[in-house]
Amino acid sequence: MGNPNGFMEYKRQDNPAYTVEERIKNYNEFHTPISEAERKHQGERCMHCGVPFCQAGLPISGMVSGCPLNNLIPEWNNLVSLGAWKQAYNRLKMTNSFPEFTSRVCPALCEKACTCGANGDPVTVRANEYDIIEMAYQEGWAEPMPPKQRTGKKIAVVGSGPSGLAAADQLNRRGHSVTVYERSDRIGGLLMYGIPNMKLEKHIIERKISVMEAEGVTFKTNVNVGVDISAEELLSQYDRVILACGASHPRDIAVEGREADGVYFAVDFLRSTTKALLDNGLQEGSYISAKDKNVLIVGGGDTGNDCVGTCVRHGAKSVIQLEMMPKLPDTRTENNPWPEWPRVCKTDYGQEEAAVVYGSDPRIYQTTVKKLISDESGKLKQAVLVKLNAEKDEATGRLKMVPIDGSETTVDVDLLLIAAGFLGSESYVTDAFGVALDSRTNVQTETGSHQTSVDRVFSAGDMHRGQSLVVWAIREGRDCAREVDESLMGYTNL
Repeated sequence: MGNPNGFMEYKRQDNPAYTVEERIKNYNEFHTPISEAERKHQGERCMHCGVPFCQAGLPISGMVSGCPLNNLIPEWNNLVSLGAWKQAYNRLKMTNSFPEFTSRVCPALCEKACTCGANGDPVTVRANEYDIIEMAYQEGWAEPMPPKQRTGKKIAVVGSGPSGLAAADQLNRRGHSVTVYERSDRIGGLLMYGIPNMKLEKHIIERKISVMEAEGVTFKTNVNVGVDISAEELLSQYDRVILACGASHPRDIAVEGREADGVYFAVDFLRSTTKALLDNGLQEGSYISAKDKNVLIVGGGDTGNDCVGTCVRHGAKSVIQLEMMPKLPDTRTENNPWPEWPRVCKTDYGQEEAAVVYGSDPRIYQTTVKKLISDESGKLKQAVLVKLNAEKDEATGRLKMVPIDGSETTVDVDLLLIAAGFLGSESYVTDAFGVALDSRTNVQTETGSHQTSVDRVFSAGDMHRGQSLVVWAIREGRDCAREVDESLMGYTNL
């Protein structure tokens, strides 16, 4: 431990962000790293606890506290404080396949469990991780390292999101020959088209894919497994198949007027912007545009926030974001102590930008859509909103949100984006392989396993556990790779 008093001597310093007025002019990442000297001080703030909750990744009161990847956070924080960047990178890569992704998009469960944050500001874990991985690329430590020997075993990974990529990376390092199938035109899945460029610039994904290709992983785009190639063909060509297609079936809203022109799923809206940005620099008419429109976003999660930030950059006339649930408290309550995940209100970048541009926070709580109204041509023009009240369900004991009679209001809406989450895997893939599903349409396996009901077929990521975080998808992919490797070799060293 370099400096046992670091957490008392230095204050938390986050990477500074561009002003809202400046950053909404483009779709680039908008944080700038601090100096190397100051980053070392931030590493010194780590308390090197006897019990490092930051890396535990254990459920506490029904929610995970700490890093699901069990990253060796105190170890590489100490190495950062000493300026031992290469050693810090080596420790980070032991547990995390893609720190270039998690250091940008992870909600930092580690920081929420940081002991330093129990009575003050937590350590800048995610930003420290960012500097480690970017230093590694800068110095050449992250260059391709192909396996020295091949096992002769062949594995197909269906889906190139974070879980599929993590499984492919691990199995390739073991010496197996891995081919990744992606139905889209670019590799990355959720990372490429589900997360906006301002959170994760796409050249960061392409940089890592280039490394994986140089290490021997084969990528095939524009191949829709279950349509362009059958499950039987894959199983005849490969020793194992991993299904990592995500929970890509969006949850809809069942309201009168749903068929109106101008209603889109958030994932389609975000995809259209990113694809047009990459294909043609956002030429007019090549994407679903919010410019000069009154936008209504249904859903208050990360995807809803990403829609807000994207609409602001499009030049929307107004933006409203509906939250069904009540507003969370701004600080921890007594029944939500550290190191539990903090159930507090979070204002993300999109909401922050909308507040500056439109004059107020775009979120309206305990409200949902009751009815959509179209004009004579079928285009959306208004939405009837209704307030909700939390009531206890006598049968289940759970709270349910019930419409309040007489609370309806009507707002002008030209574009409605549904960001209500996802229901599970798409049926055409699971039907093609004949794998069993659970009640939530996720691929069913035994607890703690990734082996499906079909021999030699495994599943990982959101398709397996349901909609979740990128960091959980990476953990799923790594765990699945270990299980696949053991089934092939009789043991595993992954």
